[in-house]
Amino acid sequence: MSVCPSCDHVNIEGVDVCEQCEQPLSDLHLNKEPLSDIERRVLSDRISELRPKVPITVSVDSTLSEAMSTLLDERIGCVVVEEDGKPVGIFSERDALMKVGGRADELGDQPISMFMTENPSTLDLHAKVAFAIHRMSLGSFRHIPIVTDDGDLTGIISVRDILKYLMDNLGDD
Repeated sequence: MSVCPSCDHVNIEGVDVCEQCEQPLSDLHLNKEPLSDIERRVLSDRISELRPKVPITVSVDSTLSEAMSTLLDERIGCVVVEEDGKPVGIFSERDALMKVGGRADELGDQPISMFMTENPSTLDLHAKVAFAIHRMSLGSFRHIPIVTDDGDLTGIISVRDILKYLMDNLGDD
C-alpha cells in the first residue's frame, strides 16, 4: 500500500497516480524533504487551520436574481447552491460575468441551475492545505466548499483564506 502525500488516500501498491486526487505517485521514492517551515506546514496542516467560513447558500430552486442579490447584499464572491444540505453547484462573480453579462434583468427569473457551475469540487476538513492549493490551481477557481464525510455542506474556503494563512505563517521560518 502507498499513502498519497497530498490527500492521505491509501492506494494499491504500484499505482502511478492517486485514485482520489490524481496526484502522481511515481516520485514517492525520492523522499523529498520540505525546504522551509512554510513548505512543511502547507504539506502537513489541514483545511481546518484555514478556519472555513459558514457558507452563504441559495436553494437549487432559487432564481438568478435571488442569487445575484445575495452576492451583492452579503458582499461575497460566490454562493453555494444546495439541495438537501448538499452542494450541487456554485455561482460566483465569474459565472455572473461570463454567463449572464449585461442580461441580468432579462434572465433574472431563470433558475440559478442554468448559470451555476455544477458539481463543485469539494474537500473535507481533514484534507491538507497543499491539496486545496493544488485543487484550486488545477480547477482555476477561487472557492472550495467544505463538506462532511457524508457530503453535507459545512463551510467554504477561498484563495483569500489561503493567502492569509500563508502570510500568517511566513515569519515562522
